[in-house]
Amino acid sequence: MKTIITAIILLCSLQPVLAQPPLAVSTKFDTAIAVLNMGSFHMGFTSDANKTEFDEHNAENVRRVHAIAKAIAEFKPTVILVERQPSYNTTLQNEYNAYLKNPKMKFEHPSEIQLLAYEIGRLSNTQRIYGVDYKEGYNYMIGRNIKYKDTTTVKGYMRMLDSLDKQYPEDKMTVLDHLKMANHPQYLDMLMNINADILTHISTEGKAEGAEEAAKFYHRNLVMYSNINQVELKKEDRVFILMGATHTAFFNMWLQRSPKYKVVNVLDYLNKVK
Repeated sequence: MKTIITAIILLCSLQPVLAQPPLAVSTKFDTAIAVLNMGSFHMGFTSDANKTEFDEHNAENVRRVHAIAKAIAEFKPTVILVERQPSYNTTLQNEYNAYLKNPKMKFEHPSEIQLLAYEIGRLSNTQRIYGVDYKEGYNYMIGRNIKYKDTTTVKGYMRMLDSLDKQYPEDKMTVLDHLKMANHPQYLDMLMNINADILTHISTEGKAEGAEEAAKFYHRNLVMYSNINQVELKKEDRVFILMGATHTAFFNMWLQRSPKYKVVNVLDYLNKVK
């Protein structure tokens, strides 16, 4: 009875707060910068273990990617950020400048950067491109090395992934379908779950081995976001970010909360692809 009374009192005390209308004050700066934060699969050579099979030299694949670039270019970015380390920025800018002069130039292993980001930039007359990547390893497979108790949850994650693979087989998806899936909010949440959150279920008594590994992945993405914030921007700038979709998921958390940026919906542009 005492517990019920306490709960009633608590609810009553919360009523004024719960009844409040939405905040009238904007949580964004008047100078907030538009950002199109787009997730992609890796189209060319990559050390990423999750590479999708994609023939980056196939003419039809290139045509489809360029059709997507045309739709994204309507965003008119003034700055492009890609998954390269800042130490390569001079090389990256020089290669991009060469592409602007000769869009038919050949790349030995063209990635989503050369196939998609460069073409978006060319169509948009974007002059600046930067790498914001940061390398940091973490042991995603730590569950193989320790005996942890919560195997039920982890096995549940694996069953969920198997179900997704069967329901959305990547080898049968078009480039556009794959990118639409990669930028769906539900899919982005799933990527964070399977790349980091799942590790919090892997631990032994009194320790947090999995969480410590997940923290490394969070740290990598935080440093990448810090690199984004080091790029000099003005209120008139429009920023296009192209990353592996898991990085996109992490960035969305911070970009959406930040008063400095206003996030634009990627699917609004992908739905325009013809």
